[in-house]
Amino acid sequence: MIREAANLDRRDFFKVCAAAGLALAAGSASAAEAGDFVANAFVTIAPDGKVTVTVKHLEMGQGVATGLPVLVAEELEVDPAAIRVDYAPADAKRYNNVFWGPMQGTGGSTATANSWEQLRKAGAAAREMLMEACARRLKVDRSGLMAVNGEVVHWSSGRRLAYGELVAEAARLTPPADPPLKPVAEFRLIGRPGVRRTDGRAKAEGSVVFGSDIRLPGMVTALVARPAVFGATLKTVDRRSALSIAGVTAVVPISSGVAVVANDFWAAQRGRAALKLDWTLPEQRPSTEDLRRDWTALLATPGLSARSQGEGDSALGKAAKRLSAVYETPYLAHAPMEPLNCVVRLGRDLCEIWTGCQFQTHDQAMAAKAAGLTPALVVIHTLPAGGSFGRRANPASDYIVEAVEVAKAVGAPVRLIWTREDDIRGGYYRPMTLHGFEGGLDAAGQPLAWRHRVCCQSIMEGGPFAGMIKDGIDPVSVEGAANLPYAIPNLQVELHSPRNPVPVLWWRSVGSSHTAFATECFLDEMAHAGGQDPLALRRALLAAHPRHRAVLDLAAAKAGWGEPMAPGRGRGLAVHESFHSFVAQVAEVTVAADGRFTVDRVVCAVDCGIAVTPDVVKAQMEGGIAFGLSAALFGEITIKDGAAEQSNFHDYRCLRISEMPRVEVHIVPSTATPTGVGEPGVPPIAPAVANALFAASGKRARKLPLGEKI
Repeated sequence: MIREAANLDRRDFFKVCAAAGLALAAGSASAAEAGDFVANAFVTIAPDGKVTVTVKHLEMGQGVATGLPVLVAEELEVDPAAIRVDYAPADAKRYNNVFWGPMQGTGGSTATANSWEQLRKAGAAAREMLMEACARRLKVDRSGLMAVNGEVVHWSSGRRLAYGELVAEAARLTPPADPPLKPVAEFRLIGRPGVRRTDGRAKAEGSVVFGSDIRLPGMVTALVARPAVFGATLKTVDRRSALSIAGVTAVVPISSGVAVVANDFWAAQRGRAALKLDWTLPEQRPSTEDLRRDWTALLATPGLSARSQGEGDSALGKAAKRLSAVYETPYLAHAPMEPLNCVVRLGRDLCEIWTGCQFQTHDQAMAAKAAGLTPALVVIHTLPAGGSFGRRANPASDYIVEAVEVAKAVGAPVRLIWTREDDIRGGYYRPMTLHGFEGGLDAAGQPLAWRHRVCCQSIMEGGPFAGMIKDGIDPVSVEGAANLPYAIPNLQVELHSPRNPVPVLWWRSVGSSHTAFATECFLDEMAHAGGQDPLALRRALLAAHPRHRAVLDLAAAKAGWGEPMAPGRGRGLAVHESFHSFVAQVAEVTVAADGRFTVDRVVCAVDCGIAVTPDVVKAQMEGGIAFGLSAALFGEITIKDGAAEQSNFHDYRCLRISEMPRVEVHIVPSTATPTGVGEPGVPPIAPAVANALFAASGKRARKLPLGEKI
């Protein structure tokens, strides 16, 4: 069958492989050429010595195209800058996320952690096979050989063979089941500074191919008219005006609305604007003020218990001093730099997809359902994405399913585009939340009791991950709250999960994006109410959590915590664990007499285990701070009569470069297994800034966004 496939064109190749039940995939099939040494699913070496590493995760700016090849390069003994990166297609058998079982996908800051041993073993296996091939070629003892910079060297004789010269012999060998890995002490690449982003220049020059850049013969462009009100359904459509627009070729109803198909984007956009649509509106059309009123009432009632220790409410009654507060965070859009897009070519027995795909296995299944094919007949060509922040990992696979539905309706390759307005008005959102706190201090000013009620829509409910909900508790609604590390003897966390039509989804750092703000600010309130220094109180309450304390101490020391500041200036701090990484941040602010403020400096300390590529780790902390600060200062989606009011960056404001503070990032040295860095930089920035504003002005900010004036 493989011989037969080799004589077919590329599309027929995939058809034959699918019919045979083979897991051959787009990336691997296109990368491997005759004579290449395919060591395993991740490493291919050509006769000229060029090494290709297949990256199974979506590169969406977090640096997997740089960091993951370093894991291979370390064991294979090659220069990571010389490695060619190929992105894995949808193939859960070979490229599953090992933390998620039989599912391929990128999320939860797991890319490096779940590839840590897998890719090192892939590189080590290739190295061992090349060394065995060299030993047989030179007829020498294997123990006298060493792999060095793309060559196998026989030390006693000085003879050496480049990897490319050994690929034919190596390809005939059986891969070792458990190749030896380097000890940490011998790493020369992992954890060392100076490994540069391999995709940086291409992105700066504009040569990286994103989904919008794909062009296929006969391809048309589609935009979809979706309801402005969440939950509305299409009643009638008058397509005549749209079809009269030059370049518009079709108007087709699909599951999410009406697609206008045209020869180019501008014709499709004009055609969509000309549509006359009538929608059936749902009965429930909430507004932000309605939700705030109803959820505030909910906070006055007990919720489902997410954590309970100690005496509960009775402990509050014994407190020498009590305090309460309500914190609020808004709906937030993902707003990635690259608007959503997808290219689909659909035939009778094959569906090809080109896009930045975050949940390949799920998206493949959803596309297959829409196309009327089996998942094996859906090939996903994974491309880099210009950001995602969770948006591309949605259970409906919306932008992919829509493209497949349009391609099925029009019988031509389709490039489907969501404009930024489409996504901000009609995509998914980080949930709006309310956090109600009751705290109690003992006579010495130490925290005695803590009750935290969270009001947050469930992200998991009704989707493929609903099984994660236990006893009514959506774990992502309370992450960062239910696992609060502080040693408070009486601690309760409760959850209300109200329902409404606004679609919600994970957003960079998920539950921690709002729980860190609420918990770190309220702890600051308790510190000041008890006459305690916020750093000293945290240190005392974190005695059993040395990694929290280590980042806290490092950030505080580097920021000069305790040193006097001029009037109108203040420091605030926050520490938070998310995705098994620990991040502390100290923010410095200046508040003017009229209340206007600037964020001047942020000092960040991170413990993410071994920092595989320290420069990428620092960049992710810097990016997370910028992203989180953007949301903390300006980010807000408001709902009116069931529709989002914001539409683009003019009214969904982002941080400008002139507003970016000076950022210092310090990495805690570690030999622990790597953990996440794509998301953990986000949660501490909002509370650190809010606490700094209190230190500078004496005013508490309990609602995000903070705006430009306290």
